[in-house]
Amino acid sequence: MKAKIHITLKNGVLDPQGRAIAGALHNMGFAQVADVRQGKYIEVEVKETDRKKAESAVEKMCAGLLANTVVENYRYEINE
Repeated sequence: MKAKIHITLKNGVLDPQGRAIAGALHNMGFAQVADVRQGKYIEVEVKETDRKKAESAVEKMCAGLLANTVVENYRYEINE
């Protein structure tokens, strides 16, 4: 099974990289860009046939290593 994991900063957390991207887009002529928040995308191949076990493993991966849950949110989807 493949887990597709999206990690983003929580609302209210300063995002200097997002601000830099927004500034660069403005400099390129994209004045309509109001705000940019950047994040991470990770794909993990899980050798598991039981969906519940795969979800449990991915949840532990996210909470334990992949996301800093103090300042980041995460969501994932698992496809067979």
